Amino acid sequence: MDSKKESPLIITPEQGRSISVMGGNYRILVTGKHTAGAFATIDMLIPPAGGPGPHSHPDFQETFYVVEGQVEVKSEAGTHIATKGSYVIIPKGGIVHQFKNKSDKIVHLLCTVVPSGLEEMFEEMGEPVGPGEFLPLPVMDQKMQQHMKMLAEKFGQKLFPPDYLA
Repeated sequence: MDSKKESPLIITPEQGRSISVMGGNYRILVTGKHTAGAFATIDMLIPPAGGPGPHSHPDFQETFYVVEGQVEVKSEAGTHIATKGSYVIIPKGGIVHQFKNKSDKIVHLLCTVVPSGLEEMFEEMGEPVGPGEFLPLPVMDQKMQQHMKMLAEKFGQKLFPPDYLA
């Protein structure tokens, strides 16, 4: 047996760092450190009315699998409802997009980004929490908006006004 081969990586339900990001609970399952930068996977719990505002990231491909619930996915190409079992692909290239939980229940998404890197932004942006713990949305005053813009730019994203896709 070749001892130079890597062993499978098993992430147990107790592992992964949970952080509060804009009111949601993001459990970082796999980071770029685990995959030599190839991808990262984040287990997301999105509360009612939660989800990111319009943004783009030209150098990342982002996918979402809807484990439970439904989200409204808006982009420059239109608006779609992704229900349980749906798989959403945001291609590289920088299309402006956002998703929102328009229901009264928590939405469960499994997000993968290729290559990795967005998980680092979430780690820097968020606050550590327990599994399934939710913090209130931060107050989006001018100081917080500037901080979010700086972080987004640092990690290759661009933010747009909340009504950009209206």
